[in-house]
Amino acid sequence: MIEVHSMPNAFTSAECERIIATTTKVPANEALLVGQQKDHNLRQAELVWLDDVEGMGWVMDRLIDVVRQSNRDLFDFDLREFAESPQVARYQSSNGGHFAWHSDIGDGVVAAKRKLTLVLQLSKPSTYEGGDLEIMQSAHVVAANRAQGCVSIFPSFSLHHVTPVTSGARHSLTVWAHGPAFR
Repeated sequence: MIEVHSMPNAFTSAECERIIATTTKVPANEALLVGQQKDHNLRQAELVWLDDVEGMGWVMDRLIDVVRQSNRDLFDFDLREFAESPQVARYQSSNGGHFAWHSDIGDGVVAAKRKLTLVLQLSKPSTYEGGDLEIMQSAHVVAANRAQGCVSIFPSFSLHHVTPVTSGARHSLTVWAHGPAFR
């Protein structure tokens, strides 16, 4: 059975608030491009890539430790690198923020090598409604822990989505650990 590994308190509330405050100052990009068109039926969110934000290198250092521990404790995947920048997503109720069911393995050299998806809950759960990260496990759906600072880790081939945010804004950080493509 596919597992979802939850690591509560991987980041402190103060660290999460620092990431939100720092990335909110950076111009966001609208997601998701399908071909040349933005597909708001699939995803409505604003994104900031941490590699573009000065002073955020400590976040990646922490995420490397988190994936190392999680992979050792549960997954035992052949992981080699982080080939993509962590992305901070802002899902807002004002524009129907959501992300439809999808997996993180796709076309292209980089996406084909995604092995683990890590999602850091940056927002306090009391600051928004809706916006649940849900992961399909076999025949049932598991809701990720909404606690601020919790990291949820799951295989990148797992179907998952973010339900529409109905009040406030949800901030999360996602990064992928890469290795040889699954066979």
